[in-house]
Amino acid sequence: MRKIHVIGIGAGDPDQLTLQAVKALRSTDVFFILDKGEAKSDLVQLRRDILDAHLPDGAYRLVEARDPERDRAAGGAGYSPAVGDWRSARADIYERLITEELGEDESGAFLVWGDPSLYDSTLGILEEILDRGAVSFEHDVVPGISSVSALVARHRTGLNRVARPVQITTGRRLAQGFPEDVDDVVVMLDAHQAFQRYADQDIDIYWGAYIGTPDEILASGPLAETAPRIAELRERARDRKGWIMDTYLLRRRPRD
Repeated sequence: MRKIHVIGIGAGDPDQLTLQAVKALRSTDVFFILDKGEAKSDLVQLRRDILDAHLPDGAYRLVEARDPERDRAAGGAGYSPAVGDWRSARADIYERLITEELGEDESGAFLVWGDPSLYDSTLGILEEILDRGAVSFEHDVVPGISSVSALVARHRTGLNRVARPVQITTGRRLAQGFPEDVDDVVVMLDAHQAFQRYADQDIDIYWGAYIGTPDEILASGPLAETAPRIAELRERARDRKGWIMDTYLLRRRPRD
């Protein structure tokens, strides 16, 4: 039976791969990669760099396909259906790749940024393909260093404080309000810099973009002072590269 590895590859640094991930790479016959277009071509190159770092003889096969476009204008009640349609379109592509490019006794792999369990669609898409019943395969998951772990490591801090919870959420949710009874909040997928609405509160921010890559940018400090700087850094980086991947930790100072 075909086998699929879902491999967490960290935030971009080839040194972030675990020994388990390296073993999985070396047992893979075909690597599947979705191309997101010219603006994000360096994301494909980063994956190639990771493979070349751990498979130096170049003995691997890479199969690329174009990533379907998502309706990013959909909001409110239309957001979840738009994401569902996009994931199903991806499932169509993955199903075709597995069927046509992977032999019955071969293993393929999807290289997932960070960790496959955190804000990534690959596992859900594979389950959808299996539910369709057109192709069968076994699959396993190799955990990776998430951008969250890499972020706090680069800022030399922890995710939570003693006896206090930490919450991981999205920019879309943060824009609806700061989570209740939580003082440490990690925010991902924030295209609209929702942190700015809390600049008048007693909060520190630990921010990072392109974490683990040569383009890494870090900033931290009181939110009121740091928010304008982050907005400027973010705008310059987007203009230069055409895209940005960033995350941040908001830490409310003790109320007493």
